Amino acid sequence: MKLGFIGTGVITEAIIVGLQKAEFPVDEIVISARTRETSARLAARFGNIRVCENNAEIAETADILFLAVLPQHAEDVISSLEFRAGQQIVSVIATIPIEKLQGWTHPDANICRAIPLPSVADLSCATVVFPPTPIVEALFDALGTAIPAHTIDEFDSFVVASAMMGYYYGVSEAAAQWLGGQGVEYDNARAYLATSFQNLANTATNSPKESFAELRERHSTPGGLNAQFFEQFVVEGGEQALDKAFESVSARARSNR
Repeated sequence: MKLGFIGTGVITEAIIVGLQKAEFPVDEIVISARTRETSARLAARFGNIRVCENNAEIAETADILFLAVLPQHAEDVISSLEFRAGQQIVSVIATIPIEKLQGWTHPDANICRAIPLPSVADLSCATVVFPPTPIVEALFDALGTAIPAHTIDEFDSFVVASAMMGYYYGVSEAAAQWLGGQGVEYDNARAYLATSFQNLANTATNSPKESFAELRERHSTPGGLNAQFFEQFVVEGGEQALDKAFESVSARARSNR
């Protein structure tokens, strides 16, 4: 099997690193020269990587072709290439609907969208795929877990949820700064928070039958500090702020249909 990547950014590099780590059965991975620093690094690291100056050659030869260019450049880059009927195309481009991609590629190409996060490099990512596509799901299962979305509404909702990365790190930074105000060194605050949140995530992953609400209750003694913290968050409008953020991002994601 030959994989092709048009666009060589953070997500492309993470997917390729993960596939190599998982020893996924690939004969060759052909990547575009841009970004040159990333493509050169990948070619130097892995023997089955070939850097190609010509995107047309990548599109022509790949069995599974990943589109990973910036949304604002997508039409110009993709519509200039030739694609095959039945070719499997995976778009990791945010906000571009399949119908538009179909018009830029081939009316009989098999196109799906995916939302891989950088943690695919560590084989620990849950990647949403729409529509369900067995060969693509098998690839992302090797990089963690593939989650098939059966409707565009379901997929777009996952797109919105994926926008919480900045929120997570922003909340963590706010907590670190608060600890710093109490005299804690930043490195110690960061280490404590990163480890604590990682352990909470591990608990959730290892307890799949418990809802997040149930986990919160299990970790909160009535009248205790954890309960007080969450209750104050609610009182101050934290839940409403989250809802507004979700609705704002959701409106933007769905406006591109």
